[in-house]
Amino acid sequence: MAQQVVTVVGGGLAGSECALQLARRGVRVRLCEQRPQGNAPAHHTDRLAELVCSNSLKSLREESAAGLLKYELGAMGSQLLAMARQCAVPAGGALAVDRDRFSAMVTEAVEAHPLIELVREEVSSIPEGPCVIAAGPLCSPALFSALCSLVGVDHLSFYDAAAPIVDAQTIDRSIAFSQSRYEDGLGDYLNCPMDRDEYDRFYEELVSAKRVVSRDFEEADLFNACQPVEEVARKGHDTLRFGALKPVGLSDPRTGRRPWAVVQLRPENGDCTAYNLVGFQTNLTWGEQARVFRMIPGLGQAEFFRYGVMHRNSFVDAPRVLDDSFAVPGTDVRLAGQITGTEGYVEAMASGLLAAVNTYADLRGIGRLRLPATTALGSLVAYATNPDTDPYQPMHVNFGLVPPLEGRRMRKGERYAAYAARAKRDLEACLASREDLFGAAVRTDA
Repeated sequence: MAQQVVTVVGGGLAGSECALQLARRGVRVRLCEQRPQGNAPAHHTDRLAELVCSNSLKSLREESAAGLLKYELGAMGSQLLAMARQCAVPAGGALAVDRDRFSAMVTEAVEAHPLIELVREEVSSIPEGPCVIAAGPLCSPALFSALCSLVGVDHLSFYDAAAPIVDAQTIDRSIAFSQSRYEDGLGDYLNCPMDRDEYDRFYEELVSAKRVVSRDFEEADLFNACQPVEEVARKGHDTLRFGALKPVGLSDPRTGRRPWAVVQLRPENGDCTAYNLVGFQTNLTWGEQARVFRMIPGLGQAEFFRYGVMHRNSFVDAPRVLDDSFAVPGTDVRLAGQITGTEGYVEAMASGLLAAVNTYADLRGIGRLRLPATTALGSLVAYATNPDTDPYQPMHVNFGLVPPLEGRRMRKGERYAAYAARAKRDLEACLASREDLFGAAVRTDA
């Protein structure tokens, strides 16, 4: 079996995790990544596992769906999650990473593994033999066309928006203050407070600013869970105040009171030399971004390391074309990452891990891994592959996907804690029964 080569297409989070997990189990891997030769408009480097939007991997709290997913991946031996923890930067209760250090570490691990051949070329057709298509949201048109021909459905597309990044030295610290929500003293975020008049002026300029694409185009293609900040603002004057700009849990040290609205800035790297505007994914022109975002108190003289950009995403109608292991029935092809319609960085790592484990199971002729639907990842897979999920829209892990609890009614915090406790018990039992997939004997680390 060690001589069998599995082709993994795409060197993003899902593809990199998949390649490392297969190699860890003694399987030879041919990992194909189109950069730097191929066109990838949202990427800035040729490194693997590059984070093209936020640098946050969301909450670490195990009583949240995002935190529970990290617990589950840790239990299953995720390689990229372990690297992300090594590259963490301050982010309160979230896991955020120094994106340059993280992608460099993943690239080095892949290039150094003796069972992985990294091939820098675009793949325009479905590879022969067992393969995992983890081409991500920027799948090349040729490959996506070939994939659509394979599964027999038309492709679907939507657009994500990336937030701008500013130079830390150009932030006015006499206005922006360091604090995390509901915490006394200094925190991991910088906060730019607005009074009512400042918010009103900012809102009016934001919703009237020039955008890159037409409104009709946005309405047809934007993915609701990652809409540009200006599109969210158009839903109502106070929408941002109850969303990305909510001031709850924060107190302006200049006044001792809660601001009317707050723009939060999160560090991009361990040295805190750059900050991104939390929740400010945008489709404004670069000139308008500079003009409007400098209206934010504390950012009047801000210099932008990177402006926000829109980038294309593509995904298949997973409930109709994939089985519950994300394989295309009757073929040696399995999908992983955002092309399956599972959204989020950690979710991409998780799908890559699952693709590797189940591809390994197929090669060995043993049963595939089926995670309990009570777990964060198991519930997401169940949602994404359930034919009753119609219409299918991309989804992050969330507790709305898990089966309800039996017994008495609970408050949200108690209910979420119970979800997490149940998931941990069920995952432990599941993994204990699958030593053939997760035992030391299959983790060769050759």
